[in-house]
Amino acid sequence: MTEDLQNFFQHPNEIGTDEAGRGCLAGPVTAAAVILGPTFKNNIINDSKRVKQNQRILLRPMIERGCVAYGVAHVDMDTIDDINILNASILAMHRAIDQLRTEAPFIIVDGNRFKSYHNIPHECIIKGDSKYLNIAAASILAKTHRDAYMEKIHNEYPMYQWKKNKGYPTKEHREAIRKYGITKYHRKSFKLLPEQLSLDI
Repeated sequence: MTEDLQNFFQHPNEIGTDEAGRGCLAGPVTAAAVILGPTFKNNIINDSKRVKQNQRILLRPMIERGCVAYGVAHVDMDTIDDINILNASILAMHRAIDQLRTEAPFIIVDGNRFKSYHNIPHECIIKGDSKYLNIAAASILAKTHRDAYMEKIHNEYPMYQWKKNKGYPTKEHREAIRKYGITKYHRKSFKLLPEQLSLDI
């Protein structure tokens, strides 16, 4: 599956970073940053959207044990509402990189937007999680850590079925919002219902 994925882009100890949960109606946006190192190999890792949930769960400890360093960070709903989802996604990536405590010469980022981190050179790569192993690994860590968060808060508000939909705008999730209203975990700046013009809070 990963025969077309490269282990590094320009530098053997570069950072790969990606986020999960950007399009959700509830919960944080979560980012991971990973330094795999030039000797790391795995023939299953790919873009988290292309890997089945049970495989992602198995891959998470393999990545965490086998990489040089990794970090995972959540940015909460209030911050998303305050600074917008793009800035919150970049903030989450920066916070994840903060955790690495390892100097790296280069950062590669999934997508097309990023803000410079401590003047380390970076490259934005469209669909980078399906091209480079370290971004794919970061996408899996971001996804699995965020899924675990959503499964935990599901127990507080089981009527929204976050264990199943992870906060994404499914029909079931929106029907629950219509019926029960919103929670402290919902993103108030998002269009939570299709006909929504304003939200009473």
